[in-house]
Amino acid sequence: MTDTRVRTRFAPSPTGYLHVGGARTALFNYLLARQTNGVFVLRVEDTDRSRNVAGAEQKLLDDLRWLGLQWDEGPDVGGNHGPYRQSERLTRYEECYRTLLDQGAAYYAFDTVDELDALRRDAERRKANFRYPRPTTFPSERDAQRARDEGRPVVVRFKMPAREFRVPDVILGEVAFEADALDDFVIVKSDGWPTYHCAVVIDDEDMQITHVLRGQEHLMNTPRHMALQEALGYRTPVYAHLPIILNMDGSKMGKRDKDKAVRATIKEALAAERIESASAAQLARCSSDEFAGWLKKKSQLDSEALGRLGQAVGIELPEVQVHDFRASGYLPEVLVNFLALLGWSAGDDRERYTLDELCTAFRPERIGRTNARFDRDKLLSFSTTALADAAAPRLLDGMRDYLVVNPESPLAGIQDESTLSKVLELTAGMRTFRDVETKAGAMFVDDDALQFDTAAVRKVLLKGTAPARGLDVLEALRAELARIDATGWTVAAIERVVREFAEGRGLGLGKVAQPLRVAVTGATISPAIFETLALIGMNGTLRRIDRAIEHAQSLDA
Repeated sequence: MTDTRVRTRFAPSPTGYLHVGGARTALFNYLLARQTNGVFVLRVEDTDRSRNVAGAEQKLLDDLRWLGLQWDEGPDVGGNHGPYRQSERLTRYEECYRTLLDQGAAYYAFDTVDELDALRRDAERRKANFRYPRPTTFPSERDAQRARDEGRPVVVRFKMPAREFRVPDVILGEVAFEADALDDFVIVKSDGWPTYHCAVVIDDEDMQITHVLRGQEHLMNTPRHMALQEALGYRTPVYAHLPIILNMDGSKMGKRDKDKAVRATIKEALAAERIESASAAQLARCSSDEFAGWLKKKSQLDSEALGRLGQAVGIELPEVQVHDFRASGYLPEVLVNFLALLGWSAGDDRERYTLDELCTAFRPERIGRTNARFDRDKLLSFSTTALADAAAPRLLDGMRDYLVVNPESPLAGIQDESTLSKVLELTAGMRTFRDVETKAGAMFVDDDALQFDTAAVRKVLLKGTAPARGLDVLEALRAELARIDATGWTVAAIERVVREFAEGRGLGLGKVAQPLRVAVTGATISPAIFETLALIGMNGTLRRIDRAIEHAQSLDA
C-alpha cells in the first residue's frame, strides 16, 4: 500500500563527521516531515567504496541524534522500505539497470581514463561543451565481456533523451536545461557498483520519497534523475534546492577550511623549527611521504589528524562539522536554531526558536534563493544568550556532554555534580562551555602539572619594588593563609584573611588578589579568587603558591 503522507529523506555518505551544510539539509527535511505529520527517512549512501571511512556511519548517527533529529526509518531503526544502506541494495540496482539495458535506454561503454581525457581536451579546443559520443550501435553483452577480458573498464551509460528538461523547484521556480547541456552519464561503474545517479533514483522510488530537499549543488543532477525516473516509469518527487552555505568572505564553507588553516600554521612552525617534520607526521599518523604530499596540497588529512596537529601548534580550528561545534561547547538547540535561519525565515523578525517551534513554523516556500552566510559572531551571540537563560539542570547536562567529547579536559575528572555546578556558577557569562574550561580548567589540573604563563609571572609577580611587588606580597600572604585551620578552609575564611592582609599592608585588594590568581592558576584570568581557592583546597593552594614563588625566583635570578 502506498503511503500518502509526506516522506522526506536525508542521505549522507559515510565519509566522516556531519558537515553543517548536511546538518541543515537534514534539519529542513526533518522539519518538513514533522510539520506535515509525515515521515523522515535516513538512508546511508555508501556505494562509493573509495570514499567510505570506517566508523563514519556511527559518527553521522551520533551527530544527528545530538542535534535532536531522530529519524522514523533508517539503518538502525528499520522500516518497511529498507534496506536503508545502499551497499545492501545491489541486487535491486542490478535489476533496474538490466531493465534499462534491455530497453535500449542504457548501453555499455569501455573507454579508458586517458581516452576520456582526450575527448574532453578535444571539446575544450573546439570551445564546445563535452558530450560523450554515443555509439551508433550499442555494444552487446558479448562485447562487454570481451572488453572485461581485455582489462578495459566496462561501465553502463544512460541514454539521455535529446530534449530540454524543465525542473519545477519549490525555491527556484522552474529551471530549464537545454539538451546540449545533458549528455549520456554513467549509472554503473566499472566495479559493478551503481553511481549516485542510479542509486538515488531507485531508492527514492522504493522508499516512496515525496519531497527531496537538497543543496543547490545538486541542481544539475536533477534533470538526469528526472530522465531516469521517466525511463523506469517512476513518479517525480517535489524538489527544493537549498541555497549554499558560505563563509562571511564568500568562500564555500567546507572541510578544507580546517585543512588550510592547519597546513599554513604547520609550515610556519616547521620553518621556525618549533616542530620537526617527523614528529608532525607521527601526530598525523601518516608516513613521511604522505605528510610531505599533504604539505604540498596533494591530499587532505582527516579531522582527527588535523585536531592533533592543531593542538600541537596551538591553533584553534574553524568549526565546519557538527562534532566541531559540539566539542567547542555549543548546545545542540543553539546550533539547530542558528542553522534553521541560514536561508529560511518565517517572514517576521523572530530569531529564537525551539525545535518544536521550528516544526510548527517551517514552510519550504519560505526558503530564500540567496546563498547563506555563516556568521560565527552571530552564532556565538546566540550561544551566549542561550547559556545565560538556561536553567541550572540544562547547563549541567550540557557541560557533561562537553566533557564526554573532551575527555582530555582537566574538568573531565570531576565526579561530584555539586562541584561541577559550582564551577558553572563561578563562570557565569560564558559564551560556550569551552569558556568554562578556559576560566576554571587550571583549578583541576594536578598541582605539580600547573603551567605558569611566564609573561603573567613577570608582569604580576616581578614588576615593581618591595614590599608592594607581587612576589613579596605572595610570600607574606602565603604565611597568613597557612594559619587557617584546614577544616575551616571556606570562602568566608579565605576572604577574611586576604582582606585583612591587604588592609594591614595598605594595599588595594587587586594588588593582593592578582598575585594570588597567577600563583594558583598560572594566568591572570580565573573565576572569583576566593571561591577559586576554596575549590582548589588549602593544601593545593599552598603547593601552588610555593611553585609560583620558586618559578618567579628562577626568572628573577
